[in-house]
Amino acid sequence: MAASAEEYAAFEERVRRTVYMDNLSPQVTENVLKAALDQFVNVVNVQFIPNYINPQSLPRAALVEMETLNQASAIIAEIADSPFMVLGMPRPVRACAAEVEMFDSRPKKPGRKITYKWLDHEDPDFEVARKIKVLTRKHAAETEFLLNHQLKEEENLANQQLETLKAHYKKYELIDGVLSDNTAKKLADRYRIPLSDA
Repeated sequence: MAASAEEYAAFEERVRRTVYMDNLSPQVTENVLKAALDQFVNVVNVQFIPNYINPQSLPRAALVEMETLNQASAIIAEIADSPFMVLGMPRPVRACAAEVEMFDSRPKKPGRKITYKWLDHEDPDFEVARKIKVLTRKHAAETEFLLNHQLKEEENLANQQLETLKAHYKKYELIDGVLSDNTAKKLADRYRIPLSDA
């Protein structure tokens, strides 16, 4: 059933206010994403896009609808300029303007008619369809390779962040230990330095 022109225009306005965000952590929920973005903009709706290629442990993507078009533009610029913090860790999140094809519940465009037919082997379009089928398989293999590479990079990033966190924790423990066992006071007395300056 075709949508009316007014319904389709309202849908297009919704698309313009929506931002596509990908490379989100698999642990990110709607509430986490809203909390991260609410400090910059007013989030109206969050819709996660299912990953049909390889659903386990892959970064997620989401369509995030803002209140206004200006807010959508602002969040795209903000994410391009600075790291996006999710669950206390920076994520290499990408953001861009959403497109009509990204919505699975989009209404049918008024006046658009789709036709299809089976092709015979002798039909000139059969070779074109066969090439598209081969190209699709090639793209699927390339996508799988890139996703595996991306998962390795994500794992390396997570390990690097964990090592940095452990190093900072050890430094804070050392400082806390020096202050709590009066070593800092003894050193200040030894070198005749007032403790407030140490």
